[in-house]
Amino acid sequence: MKAHVFLTVAESKRLIAKGVAEMSIVKKALADGMVAIGRGTTNGRIVEEILGEKIDRGGYIAGRVLPPKKPRGSINSPNVPDIVLKNGKKVEGLTVVDSAAQMKQGDVYIKGCNALNYQQKMCGVLIGHPMGGTISALGAVVSRKVHLIIPVGLEKNVYGDINELSMKSREDDEYIGGAPSLMPVTGNIVTEIEALEILAGVKAFQVASGGIAGAEGAVWLIMEGEKAQLETALKIVEECREIEQDALF
Repeated sequence: MKAHVFLTVAESKRLIAKGVAEMSIVKKALADGMVAIGRGTTNGRIVEEILGEKIDRGGYIAGRVLPPKKPRGSINSPNVPDIVLKNGKKVEGLTVVDSAAQMKQGDVYIKGCNALNYQQKMCGVLIGHPMGGTISALGAVVSRKVHLIIPVGLEKNVYGDINELSMKSREDDEYIGGAPSLMPVTGNIVTEIEALEILAGVKAFQVASGGIAGAEGAVWLIMEGEKAQLETALKIVEECREIEQDALF
């Protein structure tokens, strides 16, 4: 059987967060290991799903992309401390980046991205921080065989080769107004497609994108599965809609 569904950007972020929280590798690391959750709008929702409590998501943002005439300070909240969990409990005073030096095989490092080539299973992270920000821990994450989970909505799909785009962004040339560089990254990528499979066991396919009046960036999906699976998936989507109905970001 099949069902159609569309999700706004905010609803997709909540769905992905629910999916990440239910991943077996995340549950294992929460029970006996470390989980570090980098900053970002999707990751703020992951924090909420894992902790089972609301946080000030405006204080858990790293970089932000806003309309040209909307000042950066328009989404302004006091910073929420980095969330690093050991055996399911918060580690006070430990940053996400520094946590990588304490991680071991099987632990989890969650980092969002800015570009996705879904067919390549490759992501790109825009880097504005001179020392790389939270992705600066990538070497330690890879060498220690830590699970790198990359939650990202299908709205961030790009058609180009991520490696080629990265090289283009790093060319030795003058940029008017400056520009961030794009860093290629891969890992356990979790989009709406993976989240729906984790949560409901359905196979999902993106068939369209876009919308208006708050649905800009929305994705249309066809889901395949048994009737019970599809009903579960639709119920989860409805829950995401209820939670995110007043979301600004």
